Amino acid sequence: MGNAVEWYDYAIYSYLVTSIGLNFFPEADPTAQKLLVFAGIALPFVLRPLGSFVLGPLGDKFGRRAVLAFTIITMSGATLCVGLIPSFATIGVAAPVLLVAARLVQGFSTGGEYGGAATFIAEYAPDRRRGLLGSFLELGTLSGYVLGAGIATTMQLTLPPQALNGWGWRIPFLLAGPIGLVGFYLRQKLDDSPSFRRLASKGAGTKAPLREALSYWPQILNLIGIVILLNVADYTLLTYMPTYLTRVLNINEAQSLLVLVGVMLAMIAFITPLGALSDRIGRRPVLLASAIGFLLFSYPAISLIEMRSAFAVSGGLLILAVLLPLMLATIGSTLPAMFPTRNRYGAFSLGYGVSTALFGGTAPLVITALIASTGSNSIPAFYLMAAAAIAIVPICLMPETSRRSISHPTRIPGTNP
Repeated sequence: MGNAVEWYDYAIYSYLVTSIGLNFFPEADPTAQKLLVFAGIALPFVLRPLGSFVLGPLGDKFGRRAVLAFTIITMSGATLCVGLIPSFATIGVAAPVLLVAARLVQGFSTGGEYGGAATFIAEYAPDRRRGLLGSFLELGTLSGYVLGAGIATTMQLTLPPQALNGWGWRIPFLLAGPIGLVGFYLRQKLDDSPSFRRLASKGAGTKAPLREALSYWPQILNLIGIVILLNVADYTLLTYMPTYLTRVLNINEAQSLLVLVGVMLAMIAFITPLGALSDRIGRRPVLLASAIGFLLFSYPAISLIEMRSAFAVSGGLLILAVLLPLMLATIGSTLPAMFPTRNRYGAFSLGYGVSTALFGGTAPLVITALIASTGSNSIPAFYLMAAAAIAIVPICLMPETSRRSISHPTRIPGTNP
């Protein structure tokens, strides 16, 4: 539910780029508007590592549930606030300032969301089904994105431009409020994970959570390298692609958005079977297949999309939609097993937050700037290929975690404290 709230926000923000630009940056030219709006996606990632440093260790000290309840209500509240901010025409420069403030709050809260959610699910899941059940985390990602994209697309198809840019764009943001309240209620009703409760009952909880989490720096570095590809692929395909199709390639907006939603639905169908597959054959083969696939097939996929015909665009997107779920389905079960219960939330969140801040939310902004400076529409392919080349190394170096038990609150044998 929390992942769905997080990615619902990214979906509506990226699908409503034009309306947001007209409301908050009306005096900028179209290219500058696009860069400024994408900066609103990148800016939250400035505070995301801070959120990871604060919220992750707190989850190891006070429990997963309390921190996760905080993150979901804060994330949804920040998204709601974007829909309430008056336009530039009404309050002037205060409008973009308030937009940035809301996005920064959202970034801080998401710093403790993914690591906590992955930790919580992994600690509840039986070891032999951790891949299957862990894949539901990213099922939340895609479901939230499809929900946001579907609502934003409905607004664009049913409202005339004047109404959409005047008030219609606010509706998807306002809907984040009740969605977040439902998630907060559900999280308040959950017990903490069994392994954390066992740890706490023995008085073995971490006393210096941040320092202890940082002691796992070799595993954190390995995690950062793997997550580079996850984030670049995630934010390129899910966040940047709507703008790439409509504003860079000038493909019909309704056609582009509907094709993308169809691709997301196909990814939802793939993800849990792939998670179950990783329980049978291991996490590393599935992750390696994704990384090698992105290295070899990103350029052909983007080349197909550049042809602009409906058939070619669908084919190129489908290639990416097959490669990304290979990683999405396994990452939620792979990464938590790299750390012991005592420091799992903190160490996971630190590595994930730093990698996401550097390479995730910045991807749309960097790709937009590189296309503008080089004139090459193939930049997304090169960016994906570079991320894949980096990720192959830590994937090959990581231990196979599919048979590793994480149900006991002990240090993982052989790790460097």
